[in-house]
Amino acid sequence: MGLKFPVVNYRDTTKIAKKLGFYFYRQAKGSHEIWRRDIDGRQTTIPNHGSKIIKRRTLKAIFEDFQISAEEFFKLKKHK
Repeated sequence: MGLKFPVVNYRDTTKIAKKLGFYFYRQAKGSHEIWRRDIDGRQTTIPNHGSKIIKRRTLKAIFEDFQISAEEFFKLKKHK
C-alpha cells in the first residue's frame, strides 16, 4: 500500500494491545512482558524499554501475534 512500517515504542504498542483486548499477564525475563487475550488465548511478548523504539523484526512478530498488518496497526494508532 505504500505505507512505511510504523515506528513505535512500548507505550504505543501497549495502547494498541489494549484496544485489541490484550492485557498485561505477567513479567517475563528481564524487561519483557507477556500480554494475553482470553477470547482466543493468544499472547505476545512486548519488550518494555521505555521510549526506545521497538525493532522492526520484533514488531513484526508482535503484529503476527495480534493477527493484524502494519497498515491496521497504523490505523489503530491514528484513532486515539
